[in-house]
Amino acid sequence: MTARVFMFMAVFCLLLPSPAPGYDVKALEAEAYEVIQAFTQELKAELRAGLKAGGPVKAIEVCREKAPQIARSVSAKTGWTIGRTSLKLRNPNNAPDAWEQGVLENFQLQAREGAKPGSLMFSDVIQEKGKTVFRLMKGIKTGGLCLKCHGSQLSPKLKERLVDLYPYDRATGFKAGDLRGAFTLEKQL
Repeated sequence: MTARVFMFMAVFCLLLPSPAPGYDVKALEAEAYEVIQAFTQELKAELRAGLKAGGPVKAIEVCREKAPQIARSVSAKTGWTIGRTSLKLRNPNNAPDAWEQGVLENFQLQAREGAKPGSLMFSDVIQEKGKTVFRLMKGIKTGGLCLKCHGSQLSPKLKERLVDLYPYDRATGFKAGDLRGAFTLEKQL
């Protein structure tokens, strides 16, 4: 770990509230990982079906309509709140809060230093609005499926649809292996 990444992490951790004692963080991380797996499996299946039915233009609509539904469904089944966020947003409804922004910036620094985006993870037990909450973020690596709508080689029809649906889209130009963003989860303890 470079001195710059270490320094950023040290300052970031000092700004966070102290974790509440008595929680099995490893067990919570394992639970959160299972929630991510359930969400991604369902979303990937929907995206593949959308791509098969109508190409990347249809896949954008799947992400816009189905991803939030899948997140709500998985959240209702598991008791976890799950979403996605990024430093380069497509959907402004997914904008990071202050905690998420700090984690994303740290992930970006680590990725620039050579860390694999899909291996990046950060969690903490914090006090939020008078409640004890476990929060976790896990990096999303840009894969081949992502590049259909988030890469550099987008068709004019796709670009036009993106402008229609997301006039402030900043989520293109990614390459395979880039840090696309992160899953963000929380659970009240």
